[in-house]
Amino acid sequence: MPEQNKSKIALWWRNLNVKHSLGLSLILLVLTTVLYFALQPNLFKSGTVSHLLTSNFRTWLPVILVTVGQAIVILGGGLDLSNGAIVSVGNVILALTVTTVDEPGKNILMVLVVIAFGIAAGFLNGFFTAYLGLQPVIITFASSFVYSGLALLLLPSPGGNIPREYTTFYRSTQFLGIPLALIVIVLIALIWTFFRRRKYGQFLFAVGGNDKAAYTTGVPVTWVKISTYVISGFLASLAAISYTLLTGSGLSSSGDDMTLASVTGAVLGGISMSGGAGSVLGAIFGGIVLGNIRNIISTLKLNSWWRTLVNALLIVLVLAGPGLINLLRRKKK
Repeated sequence: MPEQNKSKIALWWRNLNVKHSLGLSLILLVLTTVLYFALQPNLFKSGTVSHLLTSNFRTWLPVILVTVGQAIVILGGGLDLSNGAIVSVGNVILALTVTTVDEPGKNILMVLVVIAFGIAAGFLNGFFTAYLGLQPVIITFASSFVYSGLALLLLPSPGGNIPREYTTFYRSTQFLGIPLALIVIVLIALIWTFFRRRKYGQFLFAVGGNDKAAYTTGVPVTWVKISTYVISGFLASLAAISYTLLTGSGLSSSGDDMTLASVTGAVLGGISMSGGAGSVLGAIFGGIVLGNIRNIISTLKLNSWWRTLVNALLIVLVLAGPGLINLLRRKKK
């Protein structure tokens, strides 16, 4: 390969990592996708790939949504440990109220109620952390118990019966052969790209990087931080809607696993836990990587605890990797 082409590739890779933090997430995405497809015995049969894409993306969508919300909060210098509990409340509300297609007005109203709850819950998290200056970990961890308790109060045992017409629409709808869930993911990526280039995106990274310096330059730090939690709550409510349409029922603990998954996906996507660095597109890749890992473990018929172990090891690898590389470099010198 000519030296000029090598330099172009090196520059492209450097920009991908430095400006967008997508290098590692892209590698993990490719590796896990290839491994997953390699484990499919009937991969090259007609319609198999299309079916896998449709079924996988509709299953991954709830986690990807909360991962994007978590990524935005972390970019702003915070952390949201309540997003999974918000999903649980939204799922329970829909499972208890959306039971027939004969009341479309009521059903739409309940969807709006779930969205309003997510936004309100996110605002409260943001108010206590950004406006009152309390620690995000403590506040969102405490509020997660409140929301989880509310979900359990509303639905003590699994139940609900979402009409088949709604679940079928979510599971099988395609536009030009593209699954509905994938369209939603692409729209989120496009919306992020739009706002990333506007003042809000600049403010978000400035606040996450150094909120005191951002304040001295006139950035509305408090409202930017609050807005990240509002966005996280909103996306958690969308995750609740997609999860309900996916399962067709309600469970008070439906979002319990999503909190850790959202943090893991954000870290795998290159989001810096210290804030101010990363990309929502990387977080989307991270969410897909988690979905691939889950599928691989299921295909290999391993115990479910392997998923938690692999996720934890990946977090340690991503967080400790740069430090280990620098340590090795210093030893070589």
